[in-house]
Amino acid sequence: GIEYIVSYVHNKVEHIRFNSTVGRYVGYTEHGVKNAEAWNSDAGFLGQEQAELERVCKTRAAIYYSNILDKT
Repeated sequence: GIEYIVSYVHNKVEHIRFNSTVGRYVGYTEHGVKNAEAWNSDAGFLGQEQAELERVCKTRAAIYYSNILDKT
């Protein structure tokens, strides 16, 4: 399967991450936890991230996979 991950990093510290397998944001700092709680309570916001999995990852994966098969 395909996993879509978006990390928000500032000064080399990861504060928050969206993981499509988990289906929600996870905070790793105090500020990240507060944002994760807010963003996870917004179904529209979560839906946008899940849509990126379909729009970007799955579309590109099909293209990359096709290119690999064409070269073997």
